[in-house]
Amino acid sequence: MTEIRTPRLLLRRWFDDDLVPLSEIQADPVVMQGVGDGRPRSLELTAEDIEAWEEEWDEEGFGMFAVELLGSGELAGAVGLSVADAPAEVAGQVAIGWRLGRVFWGQGYASEAAHATLEFALQDRGLDRVVAVRRTGDRASANVLDKLGMRAEGTARHPVHDYDLAVYGIDLTQYQG
Repeated sequence: MTEIRTPRLLLRRWFDDDLVPLSEIQADPVVMQGVGDGRPRSLELTAEDIEAWEEEWDEEGFGMFAVELLGSGELAGAVGLSVADAPAEVAGQVAIGWRLGRVFWGQGYASEAAHATLEFALQDRGLDRVVAVRRTGDRASANVLDKLGMRAEGTARHPVHDYDLAVYGIDLTQYQG
């Protein structure tokens, strides 16, 4: 089982007990506003998300991690890697993404987890490049991407939900660790 420990977090594969707490996180419309169609997700859709993430782990050797607080064992959210299917500017490339419960915002957890995930991608999995896409106006995600050393590479439109996106990327030669 792939696990990454940071000073405050455990990034790990998904357990059955993670379904309800992740569902509570994904039921929050503010958390989900920058994900897909921006709508909250039900328990059933959250179960489908976890199943899809676990399948990607099995097929690709990477996926979305469950983010657990080391001190309390609480599930803070998800961070990880996926093969992007949209927008066209990044389709087929490996993208980093995250979603944390609102109570965990503003404490550096997203940056800490994303940094460990980016290092995992570029050093452990041997990827040459990682991209990210954020909804225009999402300053918190922009701050995390800046801390990761990812560079803005342009803009795009979400092909299904028709909102503006900022596209970022970093390759192994740019990565500072």
